[in-house]
Amino acid sequence: MTFIEKLSAAWAANDSLLCVGLDPDMARLPAQFQNNPQGIYQFCTEIIDATADLACSFKPQIAYFAALRAEDQLEKICAYAKANYPHIPLILDSKRGDIGATAKQYAREAFDRYQADAVTVNPYMGGDTIEPYMEWSDRGVIVLCRTSNPGGSDLQFLKVDGKPLYQYVAKLVAEKWNANGQCSLVVGATFPEELAQVRAIVGDMPLLVPGIGAQGGDIEATVKSGRTYNGTGMMINSSRAILYAAPQGGEDFAAAARRVAQETRDAINAHRA
Repeated sequence: MTFIEKLSAAWAANDSLLCVGLDPDMARLPAQFQNNPQGIYQFCTEIIDATADLACSFKPQIAYFAALRAEDQLEKICAYAKANYPHIPLILDSKRGDIGATAKQYAREAFDRYQADAVTVNPYMGGDTIEPYMEWSDRGVIVLCRTSNPGGSDLQFLKVDGKPLYQYVAKLVAEKWNANGQCSLVVGATFPEELAQVRAIVGDMPLLVPGIGAQGGDIEATVKSGRTYNGTGMMINSSRAILYAAPQGGEDFAAAARRVAQETRDAINAHRA
């Protein structure tokens, strides 16, 4: 299956637009995983097990692993997800952006080493930096467009032919770069009006939408702005709010994560129609 086919099937099977982000912060992990050489692996795989029937995708952020010299654990986590939940798309969030031969190595890292179904990339250096990822014709290429951080406006609102740069990027990806039909865009939940404008430009192209949960994006506004005609079209990411949910009533960390993931998924679904 291609990335888009797998994502479409996951939307339907789990009745979910929720993407669960995997951003392990050693200082916030439960005590039993600290000072444990395999603690990150154990923590993340338990989160995956607890939320796999509630998610449309999983998204490990590579920087959280690399900073802890835990790329080997990330590799094992990805292998675990692929072996146990092959129907759930795995997105490597690395935001790579480099030229030709180097970009091909980043593509090999994402698709061969980590077995990702899709990878996030930075379009700033142009179309030839995206092309190496297209050699894996079944994998997704998720291009930064309108990011959720306030400083994104420094560049993304610069005018190109009278329109903001992020709209130009959306149009470029939709009309020129999407050769394999597996492209997607990153558009933040913190800017629902811009999300709606991107949706109008790209049609039913999937959007990876960070910014709810810890970043404070409004779920109702996000869903109404970014959904497609059939109530899908998005991977709405939540990371810290799920990973580090406060246990209640005797819950362990995994049960707390599952509870918040289910609450988030259900809140999203309430506005899909």
